[in-house]
Amino acid sequence: MSSEKENIAKQDNIAKRIMGVLDGSFLTRDNMVNNIPYLLFLFGIGIFYIGNSHFAEKSVIQGETLNRELKELRSEFISTRSELMFVSKQSEVAKAVEPMGIYESVVPPKKIVIKPEEQVEQ
Repeated sequence: MSSEKENIAKQDNIAKRIMGVLDGSFLTRDNMVNNIPYLLFLFGIGIFYIGNSHFAEKSVIQGETLNRELKELRSEFISTRSELMFVSKQSEVAKAVEPMGIYESVVPPKKIVIKPEEQVEQ
């Protein structure tokens, strides 16, 4: 019987608290003073949550910006590399130096061989 009375008392207490919150009667000076540490804790958690959200958004935006820049740099690298490959071909180099009076040799190079007995020591 005592457990039934305790359960009924607990239910009445819970019902009174819920009704107190709904009708605003819980906003007494004593209740507010007793709940200040809890309210400050909730306020701190709220500030942390807002700051964390801003940091996460900033990180995502920065990551997207870096990915976009990486794609641009990669395409620039590929185009520059292909241009370098084209410009460094033998025929293109010959065309580029022709105005300077430098022409390709049509005579193949000759190998110079020095025999050991002909070597002069220095």
